[in-house]
Amino acid sequence: MSIKEDVKKMKAAAPYLAASTIDERNNALRLIADALRSNADDIFAANKLDTDKAEADGISQAVMKRLKFTEGKLNDCIKGIEQLISLNDPLGRITLARELDEGLSLYRTTCPIGVIGVIFEARPDALVQISTLCIKSGNCAILKGGKETANTNRALFDIIHKAVTESGLPTDSMLLAQTHSEIDELLGCHGYVDLLIPRGSNAFVRYIMDHTNIPVMGHADGICHIYVDKDADTDKAIRIITDAKIQYTAACNAVETLLVNRSIAGAFLPKLQKALQEKGVKLRGTGEVNDIIRVEKIDESDFIEYLDLTASVKLVDDVNEAIDHINRFGSHHTDSIVTENKKTAEAFMQLVDSAGVYHNCSTRFSDGFRYGFGAEVGISTGKIHARGPVGLEGLVTYKYKLYGDGHIVDDYATGKKQFHFRDL
Repeated sequence: MSIKEDVKKMKAAAPYLAASTIDERNNALRLIADALRSNADDIFAANKLDTDKAEADGISQAVMKRLKFTEGKLNDCIKGIEQLISLNDPLGRITLARELDEGLSLYRTTCPIGVIGVIFEARPDALVQISTLCIKSGNCAILKGGKETANTNRALFDIIHKAVTESGLPTDSMLLAQTHSEIDELLGCHGYVDLLIPRGSNAFVRYIMDHTNIPVMGHADGICHIYVDKDADTDKAIRIITDAKIQYTAACNAVETLLVNRSIAGAFLPKLQKALQEKGVKLRGTGEVNDIIRVEKIDESDFIEYLDLTASVKLVDDVNEAIDHINRFGSHHTDSIVTENKKTAEAFMQLVDSAGVYHNCSTRFSDGFRYGFGAEVGISTGKIHARGPVGLEGLVTYKYKLYGDGHIVDDYATGKKQFHFRDL
């Protein structure tokens, strides 16, 4: 059977999942958490198959860190599920209630998007986060992870799908795509899939957008910046930069470019380089940076996403030059300023055009779990529908419900009746 036939079944099941109660969906989440705990050994065994193959294939340590599904990651996934359960129902919330005329009442209520296809990198914990967010928000989920974690993904999916089915939710509410060819087939499912969320490189996201008529919401590169202002507490800056670079180097919210005010560069850069070298981080920089500390020289075309223990450095005159650089070369993901000057900080927070703009803290906070969303399906750097970490609110839309009693438009068009809009 082709994936399109499975997606058609999913489209038919979507209204029934959308109509499920919060108790039913939360019960499914509890069963998933219990099943993950009780099947941990099977999950770790499947993951070992993936990591052994990846190691044999010579995959980088930065990517290997993503592939590994450890006990710590399992515990984090379960904590995320527990947090999801504690959140209010995102469905059925009334966001507008208005009487149009006597006996004619309009309500705008939240509802699921429907069928969502998520194509994500080789990170097993992402499969757990995405599937549980979709369940909580009443959305059917098509999941396609990276081939490097195929065994782990299959083990996790089977456990989660079994728990969802046992809870009484529709069995066709989840689907695992396993081959690369199924991605192209999925792109042709216009009319059955309501939204695609690709996670990966700019080139990959652009490929998805260019080869489908399905709406696409995604983020690509995470070229995140930290600007160290002339009024920065330098010890605070080093602590923040170190965390943003090494806490999880392969994450899309790890810092990649450091912008340093010229007036403090002579004193600050040697201290920064020493601190980062102790953590194994290599700096690259412009010729001007190389005049102060010995680094590999780069030009503006080299300010890229590394996902590794490497960072670029550039000097700027002031906050305005930093803002211009970020808005021009950044990916509109997450950018931070380190300064004790509140006026400078506010200018940065207002003018940087990114989904996350921070003051005196690490870019690594850009995360659905850390925002209290339970988890996220990804980070959106677009501006339509959802932006930043996409949690429950980003996975719902709304519908208008109008209740009448034989009302017809002709009465209002001919003047027999008149609207008297009144918010309820």
